[in-house]
Amino acid sequence: MTCSTSFSRRTFVTAGIAAFAGAALSTPALALTTAQAERLIQSVVADINKVINSGRSENAMIREFAGIFERYADVERIARFTLGADARAASSGQIRAYNKAFAGYISRKYGRRFREFIGGEITVKSAKSVKSFVEVRAEALLSGERPFDVTFRVNDNGLFADMLIEGISLARTEKTEIGALLDRRNGNLDQLTRDLSSL
Repeated sequence: MTCSTSFSRRTFVTAGIAAFAGAALSTPALALTTAQAERLIQSVVADINKVINSGRSENAMIREFAGIFERYADVERIARFTLGADARAASSGQIRAYNKAFAGYISRKYGRRFREFIGGEITVKSAKSVKSFVEVRAEALLSGERPFDVTFRVNDNGLFADMLIEGISLARTEKTEIGALLDRRNGNLDQLTRDLSSL
């Protein structure tokens, strides 16, 4: 099972793809099958590949990536995870506003990153149930570089849970970045929410 797309090791490892990943949070008893999780990953990669090879403008590509994010990622869970303990002190209105701002921020951030990708290929190797999610292991093949592991975690609801590049959790990487942004604003979530629109 193979899907062609364009990837850069540097982009993956240093920036991550949190746009299509999120928090590895617990879910109800697992009902998602490994086959369903594999099909989901095939669809995600195919959709990304279609966008990055479309030749469209950066703004158009970012809009497409936003749609992919909304389709495949549990935006609310991801956004809440990135806030960590601060989410518990926020009102429902603040959380809704942050979720919306975060979705736009993450789509723009990683939509731009995808433009850096060169031709490459990801091959799904295996899938297995792990606690409350299905873990799908894939291999990324890049011209002139050694293959490296890409592990996807899919929640029971059929949405992305997390992505690990050579063992590095991109969900946790993004959580660290959001935490730093919030710290620089002295914990002011409303200010962070406003500022995300320009990041």
